Amino acid sequence: MLVDAHHHLWNLSEVNYPWLMEKGATRFFGDPTPIQRNYLLDEHISKLEPFKFNASVHVQVGAKDGWQEAKWIDEIATNSKNWKIVQVAFCDLAAPDFLDKINKLSKFKSLRGVRQIIGRAEKEDAQTGTNNLLNDPKFLDGLKHISKLGLTFDLQLTPNLYHETGILLQEVPDLRVAVCHCGSPQERSYKYIEDWAEKLSKLSKRENTYCKISGLGMFDKNWNADSIQPIIGHCLDQFGPTRLMFGSNFPVDSLYSSFSELYLEISQLIPEQFHGKIFTENCRNFYQF
Repeated sequence: MLVDAHHHLWNLSEVNYPWLMEKGATRFFGDPTPIQRNYLLDEHISKLEPFKFNASVHVQVGAKDGWQEAKWIDEIATNSKNWKIVQVAFCDLAAPDFLDKINKLSKFKSLRGVRQIIGRAEKEDAQTGTNNLLNDPKFLDGLKHISKLGLTFDLQLTPNLYHETGILLQEVPDLRVAVCHCGSPQERSYKYIEDWAEKLSKLSKRENTYCKISGLGMFDKNWNADSIQPIIGHCLDQFGPTRLMFGSNFPVDSLYSSFSELYLEISQLIPEQFHGKIFTENCRNFYQF
């Protein structure tokens, strides 16, 4: 059975997502209006189960209260009988109360890791300043602490931050890292992809760094097999079949395609002999199912 390594759920009456409910605000990934509604586990299962998925990784998604989101997901995980779900929660690694927050989160049995986004899109990052985390010694201390706890780190960033991030990660060699969304390549021209691939090697050479084939529609809203093939090919060349995972990034990527279109196209671009690793085993091992 297969595993979705990256998706989101939201219940708008349980958890507050300010970015999601902002009216009339187009984001780097497009217009969120069609997904400004509840997206619950049953709906996600209904999309994936026909393709023999039976487990998934929920990744934090910008809740106002990260602990409340993690608590809600942990309750879902506890009550889910036929679908195994674990989670990557939000925690501000540079916050003064980081140790208290991570200790509270660690009590959730479903917790496997942390995501604190470093980069979404360069224009947005210039406003939010999340990329400044790389220069904050408290952020590095936080990475070291979650590594000691045996937690993983989901790394979402943009290509202009690869080099600096690669240097930072040398300070935490034992930390298991998953690069979200193939590192968010934001253009599809041949020249851009070649430059992106060269930069990506700053991350892929690190043995404890994995990569998620996910979220490719966010910067390629009319994507097709031809436009994403070079990205998947470079990721396969650099990370190999033992350090790649498939993630749907639903419901965000449902803005661009159905799950069946997404899964079937990507599965055809990956050699069949690697399917067991990329669609199941790597994710189960990385997130300790």
